[in-house]
Amino acid sequence: MSTRIVVLVVEDEPIILLDVADQLRDAGFDVIEASNADQAIKHLNNNPAIRLLFTDIDMPGSMDGLKLAAAVRDRWPPVKIIVTSGRHTMLDNELPEGCLFASKPYTHDAIFASMKTLLGTSHTL
Repeated sequence: MSTRIVVLVVEDEPIILLDVADQLRDAGFDVIEASNADQAIKHLNNNPAIRLLFTDIDMPGSMDGLKLAAAVRDRWPPVKIIVTSGRHTMLDNELPEGCLFASKPYTHDAIFASMKTLLGTSHTL
């Protein structure tokens, strides 16, 4: 029996956070929710099982999603990262190494495919 993959979703828009978290749970992931980077860092410090970060770029707090992605890449290199935004378009060379970008609005199927690619898993999505 396989262990469920833990995903940290960081999104300051409550409706989007709820939607993404529900879709990921329905797809079989364990989901931890955060509404800003400060909360996300606390979750990362307290939960070494987190394998994937899904973060929006624009959010309030001490850092945006790009700075959060860079911090996660530096401190937790095994964590895979998907960065998303409805206001910005990012090229691969503008993101920390190994991160993927998803433009809003995105489909859940596209996000699941990106997660599957990053995790290198046959996890059913």
